[in-house]
Amino acid sequence: MDLTTKLRELYAPGVAYNIAIPDRPIPDMVLEVASRYPKRTAIDFFARQLTYAELAKEMRQAAGALHQAGVRPGDRVALVMPNCPQHAVAVLGTMLLGAVVVEHNPLAPAGELEGEYERHGARVTIAWSKSLEKLTFLGRGHTTFCMDLTTALPAASRMALKLPVKAAREKREQLSSPRPSWARSWTRAMRTATPWGGDCPSAMEDVALLIHTGGTTGVPKAAALTHANLMANVEESIAWVPVLHEGAEVFYCILPLFHAFGFTIGFLAGLRLGATIAMFPKFDTALVLAAQRRLPCTFFLGVPPMYERLLAAAEGTNADLSSIHFSLSGAMPLSAPLADQWEQATGGLMIEGYGMTEASPIILGSPLASSRARGALGIPFPSTQVRIVDPENPSREVADGEVGELIARGPQVFSGYWNQDDETAEVFTEDRWLRTGDLVQVRDGFIYMADRRKEMINASGFNVYPTQVENAVRSMPGVLDVAAVGVPAGESGEDVVAAVVLEAGASVTLTDLRKWAEKSLAHYALPRQIVVMTELPRSQLGKVMRKKVREQIMGAQAAATDAVAGAREAVAGARGAVSEAMAEARESMSERVAGAREAVAGARGAVSEAVAEARESVSERVAGARETASEAMAGARDSVAEAMAGARETVAEAVAGVRASSSEQSSAPTDASDAPAQRLGETDEE
Repeated sequence: MDLTTKLRELYAPGVAYNIAIPDRPIPDMVLEVASRYPKRTAIDFFARQLTYAELAKEMRQAAGALHQAGVRPGDRVALVMPNCPQHAVAVLGTMLLGAVVVEHNPLAPAGELEGEYERHGARVTIAWSKSLEKLTFLGRGHTTFCMDLTTALPAASRMALKLPVKAAREKREQLSSPRPSWARSWTRAMRTATPWGGDCPSAMEDVALLIHTGGTTGVPKAAALTHANLMANVEESIAWVPVLHEGAEVFYCILPLFHAFGFTIGFLAGLRLGATIAMFPKFDTALVLAAQRRLPCTFFLGVPPMYERLLAAAEGTNADLSSIHFSLSGAMPLSAPLADQWEQATGGLMIEGYGMTEASPIILGSPLASSRARGALGIPFPSTQVRIVDPENPSREVADGEVGELIARGPQVFSGYWNQDDETAEVFTEDRWLRTGDLVQVRDGFIYMADRRKEMINASGFNVYPTQVENAVRSMPGVLDVAAVGVPAGESGEDVVAAVVLEAGASVTLTDLRKWAEKSLAHYALPRQIVVMTELPRSQLGKVMRKKVREQIMGAQAAATDAVAGAREAVAGARGAVSEAMAEARESMSERVAGAREAVAGARGAVSEAVAEARESVSERVAGARETASEAMAGARDSVAEAMAGARETVAEAVAGVRASSSEQSSAPTDASDAPAQRLGETDEE
């Protein structure tokens, strides 16, 4: 029994091993669905709705506008815009003409876009007005249409944007820019075009879509996906979830259409089911939750960071997510706790998908059954075969349970990169099996990731190739050499880390590096960490060994983590020792204070006794002194009284003698001249 057959034993009930290979190109499928559900809303954009009948009309109008611009079967039409109704119409109108859609990231730097244009050679572009400033490299022979995002908004929203207030002006500036003179109005072209009335001329094996993935040279490769590839993966995905209902589902198309996951599952699969597709120009939790209140979602497609942020936002606003019956997570590993939290919040089921752009994109999925295993990549999709082989010898399968490279084949697997034969040859085995570059192993009937053989960095669900980052950083003044690697970053996948060797005396910060690199790198590709190294590990041939760089960085991070843990333990130990010492010191101090208090009490007692004795002695002395003083005062009083009495007696005797003498003198004659003298003399004597 081969590996694929063994793995299919865990299929959910009702899932067929193989699908009927589609035989209608994408535009024919859409027109057929529109004939069955003409009045059902096909596209919802902030409450402005486009029915399936209107969508069919719009796609013919777009095809007419492009035909008048010279587009013919096989020509490439470049689309540089966010998710919006104009984007959906442009995709279908291009394909209706038999032309090839070329998807671009509207936020990509000008240098990256220019390299992509050189590869695919499109002569017609429909671009968001905000992205036109990056497309000035387009020559005179190029036809460029300017798309105004605000024209897709509801009338009330458009009127609000025209208000002469700061908030309206800022919002308007975020959504649109003035159309340059060298670009044509897409709105006007659509309005004045003659609708295309012909059938789609494409065969199933004709290329329908060029979607970019990472390239080893720094310029992303363009994976050429046919109508057969895309429609096969759509049918495989619908077969994987057989409980979905045609004409009744609401899909949230949040992942960008320039991402294979969003294009095939969020957009094409929704159209195939006759679902209402709510389109979002960007991921914003407030926008999603507002839409959830207005148009509840039944099928949600996202990547783990989206689920994590939505759960946090929903909890803070008490949002109701119970309408979401099924959710599909892809592009990066989904942790078991996050999946469980999401299922608890929604009451629905979460499944995972694994794949790559070259497979349109899904190869494996977790079954919609209780048998699914959290953390596993899954089991093969219907009509998909897988093998696990020796990376150095893909013709040899590894033994059960051993680690090897996953290879796959199926109707969703592309035929090659656009005009890149060498890179196409590298991605296929000799017998045309797609090499994923991922090392996996089988455990308990499921395929699990073991390691990444490729050096691609998975940053929040986006592919980042080291060469592209290195080219951007290496041109920075002060940088001698650089290696870009990815290190684990939890639910966000991997962080881009730039390991740099600096010139003597140079100093480079992460802020400086990001500011320099943002001129040529998309935001998600910018380094989130910088590590300065004295030299980069190289092979004998002089090639930088990124794996060794990654190991050194992760080893240093682990050592730093251990050091921090050790320091924390040491601090905790020191705190314990200090606490014990403080306790002992407190106990000793308590004893000493008690002793001192006893001594003070004793001293106070002795002082009190001494004071009492002193007071008693002083009292006795004072009493004795008072008694002596009383006696002395009494004696003195007696002496004074005796003296006064003696003095009075003496004076009395003297007075009496004087009176007697005066009486004798008054009886004799006197001389008149003597009288005054006598009187004076009397007076003097007295």
